[in-house]
Amino acid sequence: MKSVSVQGCARALAVGLLLAAAVLDILVAGADGTSILPTASPVWPTLAFLLVGLAAVLWPAARQPGWLTLPVRTAVPALFSVFITLGSLPVRGAVTFGPAEIMILLSLLFAAVLRCPPRWAVGCGVLGAGALLILPLRDGTELSSDVLGLQMIGLLLTGLVAGLAGYLRSLEYRRAVAVNETRRSERLAIAADLHDFVAHHVTGILVQTQVARMMATTQPQELDPVLAGIERAATEALASMRRTVGVLRDTRAEATEHRPVGDLAGIADLVGGFAMPGQRVTLHRDPAVTRELPHEVQAAAFRVVQEALTNIRRHVADATHIEVGLRDHDGRLEVRVADDGRGGTQLPAAAHGGGFGLVGLKERVTALGGELEAGPRDGVGWQIQVVFPALKF
Repeated sequence: MKSVSVQGCARALAVGLLLAAAVLDILVAGADGTSILPTASPVWPTLAFLLVGLAAVLWPAARQPGWLTLPVRTAVPALFSVFITLGSLPVRGAVTFGPAEIMILLSLLFAAVLRCPPRWAVGCGVLGAGALLILPLRDGTELSSDVLGLQMIGLLLTGLVAGLAGYLRSLEYRRAVAVNETRRSERLAIAADLHDFVAHHVTGILVQTQVARMMATTQPQELDPVLAGIERAATEALASMRRTVGVLRDTRAEATEHRPVGDLAGIADLVGGFAMPGQRVTLHRDPAVTRELPHEVQAAAFRVVQEALTNIRRHVADATHIEVGLRDHDGRLEVRVADDGRGGTQLPAAAHGGGFGLVGLKERVTALGGELEAGPRDGVGWQIQVVFPALKF
């Protein structure tokens, strides 16, 4: 509230100074062609410009008609000032200029460079600067020392105002680029969360549902564990979606802390709840691998195991033995997931994924300085092996 009141006071002060300068211009110019001051000139050109210029500067943006765009507001008063200057050249000193005209032209120059679209900013800026620089010619066409001095002052003011506006415009552009990049990275992070967590659980629901349908006719008495697994996977999928939606709704910086992430303890939960009837999943964890690892490394290891297990359900549902290994390999964390599947799967084609999982996983691992290898095992099966950089356990 205090910043708003300060801005309002500053705006009111600027408007007051501009109106006071306009009154001074009119007093200098005189009224009805009668000079109020000894060196005064006819007032109508000054009045006409002030009406146009003040309307362009002070017209509320919320109430302006559609045709009154910013290029129009900045170009028309500058053109008017140029016409007045050129029209006064034949009669030396016929029309003067005052502080209000200078302030209006500088204000419009600032607005043109700062706010006009790129294709208009240069044209309107040059037009405003030119109108300001030729103002001293109204006092005489001869390039006297006084005229040249005034033009040098005008050039200095023009450079300062245009430079400040250009600098502020570049700051806004960089800020917009940074905001867009931040939004893009957030969208990619959320997409990765949806793929890694929700897709993992939904794939599990689909596979276990197929198993339940087969067991309904052959082993109905053993359906309860499968149905319990479906219920657990659905609950976890809903929880992951709820966390992701919470991040989208929460605009606070702390919202990133509530994104669904994993750690080494979560890997044990993944392995423990993965096995289907006829499958055996084992976790080999080196005692040297402790929970003292950096959290981002633990989260990346969790995503590696999760993506590998999801791919097994999608592509090698016939695997009977899956091995997950975490070990200290010469001071580096090695994560390995291997299976003995031959590629048999009964999932619909739409559930096979688009190949983005491994791509995103490689990007995540590479960002931490790690290496990822995926390919067939010696003999039968497939494996994913990731080695993270040297770490202190």
